Amino acid sequence: MSQEMQNAKTAVVIGSGFGGLSLAIRLQSAGIATTLVEKRDKFGGRAYVYEQDGFTFDAGPTVITDPTCLQELFALSGRKLENYVELMPVSPFYQLRWEDGATFDYVNDQAELERQIAAFCPADVDGYRRFRSYSERLLEEGYVKLGHVPFPDFRSMVRVAPQLVALQSYRSVYSKVSQYVSDEHLRQAFSFHSLLVGGNPFATSSIYALIHALERRWGVWFPRGGTGALINKGLVQLFKDLGGEVTLSTSVSRIETANGRVSAVVAEDGRRFAADIVASNADVVHTYRDLLKDEPLARPTAQSLMRKRFSMSLFVIYFGLRREHPELKHHIILFGRRYRELINEIFKGPALPEDFSLYLHAPSVTDPSLAPQGCSTYYVLSPVPHLAAAPIDWSVEGPRYRDRILDYLEARILPGLKSDLATCRIFTPQDFNTELNAHLGSAFSLEPILTQSAYFRAHNADDKIKGLYLVGAGTHPGAGIPGVVGSAKATARVILEDQRELAEAQ
Repeated sequence: MSQEMQNAKTAVVIGSGFGGLSLAIRLQSAGIATTLVEKRDKFGGRAYVYEQDGFTFDAGPTVITDPTCLQELFALSGRKLENYVELMPVSPFYQLRWEDGATFDYVNDQAELERQIAAFCPADVDGYRRFRSYSERLLEEGYVKLGHVPFPDFRSMVRVAPQLVALQSYRSVYSKVSQYVSDEHLRQAFSFHSLLVGGNPFATSSIYALIHALERRWGVWFPRGGTGALINKGLVQLFKDLGGEVTLSTSVSRIETANGRVSAVVAEDGRRFAADIVASNADVVHTYRDLLKDEPLARPTAQSLMRKRFSMSLFVIYFGLRREHPELKHHIILFGRRYRELINEIFKGPALPEDFSLYLHAPSVTDPSLAPQGCSTYYVLSPVPHLAAAPIDWSVEGPRYRDRILDYLEARILPGLKSDLATCRIFTPQDFNTELNAHLGSAFSLEPILTQSAYFRAHNADDKIKGLYLVGAGTHPGAGIPGVVGSAKATARVILEDQRELAEAQ
């Protein structure tokens, strides 16, 4: 252990999502003996894996958009990602389909993109070029420079405010996209990305328009064996190779503190994991309200977080078919008949909308090994209100909603779906709440609006409790794989700085 690390003998990371795993790898690589504690029987958090009737289903994130942030985790110890997991390019990035029959293949070829844009509106080609330039500037300022930098105090926010104002980050994603293109199909095509990180395109800061440039720069990828292979064969194996300790099926009941400092993580079965450092990759409200319920210093933060706006939830159907559909693209967005009105109802409720827009994931198009021979595997998700926005009894509504969505898919894109159906399961907002401890069943934690960005999100290091840190979607920079991996980098930076200061003081 290095000299500056000798005062930090142990660290415990709660939760094994992309953020928790990335932070655990960084701490272990830095010489801090780290234990990863996971509630469920498999690693991954939202990136869980279901195996059912011979089919493999990635439960959550499926779009890898910045391989470099993952490669960096392996490079910390002189290793290479490609020696653990193969990433395969996906093209088109997405296929977009509208109910009027229009389609758009979102590819990384500039000439082909412009040809498709011109088919919708010739005048929007120049507008798209200007939008891409704007998105590139956002990428540099909002992701490359700030995506892994902690915002510990208000002064840190003030320092970057001029750049954010100059980029008009106070405007919404949809508003900025509309400044560049006039066709409504194209406005939707270049604004829907914020939904992938829990943001309403009509309310989310335009800084999230950087996702377009991020995809254009680094591409869209899919791991051979699925996202679960990236988790288990990649990040978990790397952590073990570094000497990290892991424990599954271990539900944490509380974070123990003494004199304003963390001292241990205590499991529901009574096991106690002593620690100088505790980092929570669990839901931020769950962390402060439940795991720190005995610590008075945590109550103001818990109350503050519960007053914030949370992202929508998701209704997910995982299903396998007894036939292949090679004509499909890997990632498909099916826009419904409404856009603005539907999104407004998804984020504000008060009920489940009658119509829906869907994301269909067809991974066996890229990797046939995820389904039995001659079969194909899918998941389809529908953004829905969280539990407070629409008090729905999902034990009753879930099967009905599943059938509505499957009927829609059969009529629109998967003929014969019901007769070909081999296996099926659902995951509802209530499951997000109970399985993942997600506050209100939110799928992406805090909603990414400007007043809940950077300093205004949960902080990477707690302001009052020494040795307590956070990582994941509720912290800066937010949800999505690049976001939570960036969060881990920011949190690791704060932890290592704190340890150096502690060593110098002693």
